[in-house]
Amino acid sequence: MFKHLKAVSGDPLLALIMAHKQDTNPKKIDLGVGVYKDDNGHTPILNTVKKAEAILLEQEDSKSYLGIYGATEFEAIIKDLILGEGNPLIASGRVRSTQTPGGTGALKVAADFISANLKGARLWVSDPTWGNHKSIFDSAGVEVKNYPYYDPATNGLRFDDMMATLEAEVKEGDVLLLHACCHNPTGIDLQFDHWKVLTEFVNKRGLLALVDAAYQGFGDGLDEDLAGLRYMAANVQDMLIANSFSKNFGIYRERCGGLSVIAASADEANAAFSIIGQAIRANYSMPPAHGAAVVYTIMSNPELKAEWELEVAAMRDRINGLREKLVAKLAASGASKDFSFIKDQRGMFSYSGLTLEQVRTLRSEYAIYIADTGRMSIAGVSDNNIDYLCESIAKVVG
Repeated sequence: MFKHLKAVSGDPLLALIMAHKQDTNPKKIDLGVGVYKDDNGHTPILNTVKKAEAILLEQEDSKSYLGIYGATEFEAIIKDLILGEGNPLIASGRVRSTQTPGGTGALKVAADFISANLKGARLWVSDPTWGNHKSIFDSAGVEVKNYPYYDPATNGLRFDDMMATLEAEVKEGDVLLLHACCHNPTGIDLQFDHWKVLTEFVNKRGLLALVDAAYQGFGDGLDEDLAGLRYMAANVQDMLIANSFSKNFGIYRERCGGLSVIAASADEANAAFSIIGQAIRANYSMPPAHGAAVVYTIMSNPELKAEWELEVAAMRDRINGLREKLVAKLAASGASKDFSFIKDQRGMFSYSGLTLEQVRTLRSEYAIYIADTGRMSIAGVSDNNIDYLCESIAKVVG
């Protein structure tokens, strides 16, 4: 039955990570993996997560199924974190939220929901976008189209080109996918004024906005990072939001995320939510419990919540501080290229502006592993390797 099958090429980023693991160079640096690391190159467990797990160890009394939407008490946690406590939208009943297996699970459920219920809808994503966006929506039978985003000439945002393409090519009923903050892979974010323009455009053209909020808290702050999302949510009738708890709680392997639907009325929100429940049931049946229980324990305990906010701030400050150091050390190293744009980017990733040839030279001659696109994970930089990294980049760039 399988003789006709041909092996497919694996994810190039995963292949890059594996190549780094197999490299014997003691100076090797992994700037490909998309997880937060401390200065020792380790992805730590947050103190608040450890405390929450200790509480759960004592108090948890069952391992029974949660149900399609996950723990019922978790819905309020998702809404408050994404939209802000006290947001009038929450009280209106126009928002429903479900727990999902990570942000990826939320996007897959959204893709299935769109495919089954918004016939002919095309999904518009930034060029470039997270590598898995296209795969997820392709698998659900949703056509994926690109809009301009990254400008290699300026290492900045092509917003005018983005809007010109959307104005010319989108049709009513299409879905516009936006990154809430810390754009993956470029690190270049939409500004608040851009969100205003896009909100007006979504309303004018009759589009559905789907916002991917994977890195809340890693840019400028837990509330600051979602200011644009919250503006749009307050000013459109319908919206989907996929969020991840993997990064800001450091629980990557626990696979905890959420999908929220905003509709014009509470009745419409509940109807959409019931259909989302069907999509979940036909996919993974119901989500895992542990990650959501950890998040709920932290967010429902004022002391743990306050400590968690400090832990998120520490991770954010480390990443933003590394950006500043990189720019300063690259300039001091004598590199001919101006890398000052790196400090203006946000989140764990940076489109470094390095060419394919430069990236491959760094890999083959210096054991520095950066994606072919030039995207590098800032969290992989440390005080231990930053000098070697900057010296190597300077040699390659000239």
